[in-house]
Amino acid sequence: MIYLSQLLGNAIYDVNGEKIGVVSDLGIATGEVFPRVTSLAFMGPGKTPFMISWKKYVASYDENEIELKVPSTDLRFSYLQPDEVLIARDLLNKQIVDTRGMRVVRVNDLKLSDTSSQQLRLLGAEVGIRGILRSLWAPLEQGVCKAARALGKPIPERIIAWNYMDLIERDLSNVKLSVSHKTLDDMHPADIADIIEKLDPRLRGQVFATLDDEMAAEAMAELDDDEMAAELVDGMADADASKMLSEMDPDDAAELVSELDYEKAEKLLRLMGVKEQAAIRQLLGYREGTAGRIMTQEFLALDEGATVADAAKAIRSLDEDFESVRYVYLVDEEQHLTGAVTLIQLIQNEADTPLGKFAETELVTASAEDDQEDVAEDIAKYNLLAMPVVDDDGKLIGIVTVDDALEVMEEEHEEDLVIVGGDSLGTNAESENVFTRLVSHESWFFLWVIALGVLMAFFGDRTGSVLNGLLLVTGLPIALRTANDMVRYVVTFYLDHDEDDEDTPSMLGFALRGMFSGAVHAAIVYLVVYGVTAVLEGVGLPPIAGEGFVGGSALATLRLGFLIAACVSVFGFVTAPFYLAVVRRRDASGDDTNGNSLRMVAMVVACVVFVVAAMFLGVA
Repeated sequence: MIYLSQLLGNAIYDVNGEKIGVVSDLGIATGEVFPRVTSLAFMGPGKTPFMISWKKYVASYDENEIELKVPSTDLRFSYLQPDEVLIARDLLNKQIVDTRGMRVVRVNDLKLSDTSSQQLRLLGAEVGIRGILRSLWAPLEQGVCKAARALGKPIPERIIAWNYMDLIERDLSNVKLSVSHKTLDDMHPADIADIIEKLDPRLRGQVFATLDDEMAAEAMAELDDDEMAAELVDGMADADASKMLSEMDPDDAAELVSELDYEKAEKLLRLMGVKEQAAIRQLLGYREGTAGRIMTQEFLALDEGATVADAAKAIRSLDEDFESVRYVYLVDEEQHLTGAVTLIQLIQNEADTPLGKFAETELVTASAEDDQEDVAEDIAKYNLLAMPVVDDDGKLIGIVTVDDALEVMEEEHEEDLVIVGGDSLGTNAESENVFTRLVSHESWFFLWVIALGVLMAFFGDRTGSVLNGLLLVTGLPIALRTANDMVRYVVTFYLDHDEDDEDTPSMLGFALRGMFSGAVHAAIVYLVVYGVTAVLEGVGLPPIAGEGFVGGSALATLRLGFLIAACVSVFGFVTAPFYLAVVRRRDASGDDTNGNSLRMVAMVVACVVFVVAAMFLGVA
């Protein structure tokens, strides 16, 4: 077995032993189950690209070099055939879709198998960590694998066989892996949406274009990112986009149309059928974030005098793509909602039984202008599968289904996670860079190191002792962690207290409570440090260094550092109302606030205040 990474860059020698270039790529014939290598691409003298027939000219090969059968003067240039591709150019480091694993993976290396007569065949794509290590340096892969085996955690190869790859285009920029001969059309729309969201932007439209109209509509409705969905629609032909929107549920289509620019939205709506256009326009008439925007008008309503047999007949007459029926609603002659029955009640009663005899008349309803989060909470509170939406006169105008309510609650939860600085539900922790996680979650440490460098350089120049800076900065982590706690306090207050709620404490009350907490925390920290240093002085601690300390001694300098940290901690909680006002203002304007960004700002401010105060007091 040999890998592409082991061949790329190898020297090529002709039959006379003259070096004529280095390997740059291999061509394969895609029509075979395990395609044979048909062409050898290499860089010749002066970095001139060449391509020759593998079978005709290659005599032998290994991990170090390739030998040809003829002298360089006898070589003849060849060209790729319509069924051939270059695997390094067209497949290596490209994203591919594993339809069995419901995920997007990247090709890190390609595994080849040699047969008799020096013939190479492509076995499959390496999508694991070993391919990355091997491409960096083959001994690195071997060393890491040996170490992993010694620790009882062997690293297996992750090879996806070539015969399970379904080519969409010759250049392989968009290849589907179909391990169980399953295509994207066979997958659940939610899984397709997950895959599309993980693809590079340039590939999303290509993969989406392979779906049929019905599957495209269902997958589009499952996309969590509205901006991404709008970009996909913008990239489609107007007729195709309009047809797909017509296939979607009206509430999902209305949400998508609202993300498009006005001219594009109007053009797509005019291309729709009258019925579909009217349904979407009616939903767009409601404010975003209300029950009217997420309700569906696909519900089953019968006259209150109807029987069980009438209900069964009406259900049988519904289209296959009709919104799932959870309840049969009863209305009077003027369409006022009077009751509802469940499907199990229909089954349990005789065919000639009037629905009004066993219908539930005490119903929990919503108004079209109600906040969608409140409606979702009520659906969860009362264990409903759908909640009827009525107008001011009590007429039934739509229903909010439990799946839409779950989406609203999930979006709200993700927004809360972002505000508190957590990972959203869509974040893949495995793919997050270790350094990125460290900077994101332990940013205080990097600020501490920066402040340490600044103060050590400052006091090294001013007093001749860098130890002054080191001792002063010892208390900085306290100030940084307090800034972090202050932001957590702000975010918790914001999430727990609605600004419009009468029971919400005033901004003054919030500020005073925060200042008291900060003062108590700072006092405890400083008193503990002062007590410890006093004890050390009492037992006759040897001097840490000579003269030149800011406070006259090392312990005095240490105290000063913690005193500054305590003051900065109080300062942090004094600014808490400012951060709360920022979060509220951004929320009112519809902008998301990232908790990690808020923490970083607070800690940077604390670090700057600490350093300035240390420089000022340290030389006073």
